[in-house]
Amino acid sequence: MHSSALFLIEFGAVILGLGLLGRLAGRLQFSPIPLYLLAGLAFGEGGLLPLGASEEFVAIGAEIGVILLLLMLGLEYTASDLVSNLKTQYPAGLVDAALNALPGAAMALLLGWGPVAAVVLAGVTWISSSGVIAKVLGDLGRLGNRETPVILSILVLEDLAMAVYLPIITALLAGVSLAAGSLTLAIALGVAGLVLFLAVRYGRVISRFVSSDDPEKLLLVVLGLTLLVAGIAQQLQVSAAVGAFLVGIALSGEVAEGAHNLLSPLRDLFAAVFFVFFGLHTDPASIPPVLLPALALATVTACTKIATGYWAAKRAGISAKGRWRAGGTLVARGEFSIVIAGLAVTAGIEPELGPLATAYVLILVILGPLTARYTQPLAMRLTGRRKPAATAARAEVAETGGAAEAPREAVDQHGGH
Repeated sequence: MHSSALFLIEFGAVILGLGLLGRLAGRLQFSPIPLYLLAGLAFGEGGLLPLGASEEFVAIGAEIGVILLLLMLGLEYTASDLVSNLKTQYPAGLVDAALNALPGAAMALLLGWGPVAAVVLAGVTWISSSGVIAKVLGDLGRLGNRETPVILSILVLEDLAMAVYLPIITALLAGVSLAAGSLTLAIALGVAGLVLFLAVRYGRVISRFVSSDDPEKLLLVVLGLTLLVAGIAQQLQVSAAVGAFLVGIALSGEVAEGAHNLLSPLRDLFAAVFFVFFGLHTDPASIPPVLLPALALATVTACTKIATGYWAAKRAGISAKGRWRAGGTLVARGEFSIVIAGLAVTAGIEPELGPLATAYVLILVILGPLTARYTQPLAMRLTGRRKPAATAARAEVAETGGAAEAPREAVDQHGGH
């Protein structure tokens, strides 16, 4: 009885604290992710007030948080949208991967961490935070800008790449042989291809089977199906997160929209728990020794993300101002960088990887909104291409013109994770 009461008090205090931190972040117009990470550092080993009774439940909640993050990600895209993005935007995705994954891999090798840690850190530096970016676009009133579809396309391609990357990293962290790892990847790709085929051909049938007018029944069926598929995927060494992502893709139409609305509060709750859990497993004393490498890596990859957005926007015919805005907007890293690092921390491959990833994400989740706001005016000033006020105003109208509603809808959906 005493331990049960202690658990309720401890876990209730954690949730209440997260709610207050989220409210503070909202007032500051800031992403709550760094505050959640700092809360985890405060309550973890070596922190101000280590948790005891509720740590096991927090670990389970963190795993559910990852699953819900990927499920909601899948709900935002239809199979036809994914295929279309792959066909038209894959060059930008390749440039994004090359420019932003290689610095992470190089840093891990320079620190002597080995090839597995290099693959993990490559993923940490590669994937932008779509949740932070969507919020920034809304706050800055850029939802209808001409460069916004370019930004969304890069984010979609990164999300798709996760479906292939996560099984690879899971196999590497499990220490399986090359043959077993190849089999795992083949299974993952085969399942992903099968789900995409079924979603394109029979998406309406699947959605009709899951559909219900009763919100309670819809919530239970979608959540239960997701956890079941995620568990089966994990049992097959594919990745629970990928299984959840595929379930999201398979659902479409009103079912996807209804599930998105019902699951958003649960996603937000368990995602916050996940960030706390990651912080719990990072000793605050371990961050200062890796702060310099994290700062160097953040500086390099902020520049490479800006270059990625600039190149992709130029390829799409966007003017110079829009190119710089696209690049600056992509800088923020967040949720999925922590997901990737969390897999490595759980596997215990490199003690310093978790602290470095924490410091790296903290730096860029703070820097990201600033680069989104100031990269373009700073670049214009440095290149001496500032225009007279009237000309600049006309150019700004041209940049923000066009069909604003489609990008706005896409970003509103994307902002959920």
